[in-house]
Amino acid sequence: MNVTKTKPVHPCVVLLDDVIKPLNLKITRASECMEISRTTLSELVHGHCTLTPEMAVRIGEATGTTPESWLKM
Repeated sequence: MNVTKTKPVHPCVVLLDDVIKPLNLKITRASECMEISRTTLSELVHGHCTLTPEMAVRIGEATGTTPESWLKM
């Protein structure tokens, strides 16, 4: 049996693909809604930094989800 290992998807890639893009938001506007810098959000959605509990709270508040749901991805 061949088992193919796949690289886990960064939670903020999910944020980009499932929330930001479908709402036709620009990174700048989405970052304003989360009260974070555009640079920080850009780094997050491109998987260049780690999702912190504080950032999960901000994403949860902006999306109506729980921080735990983002941290468990």
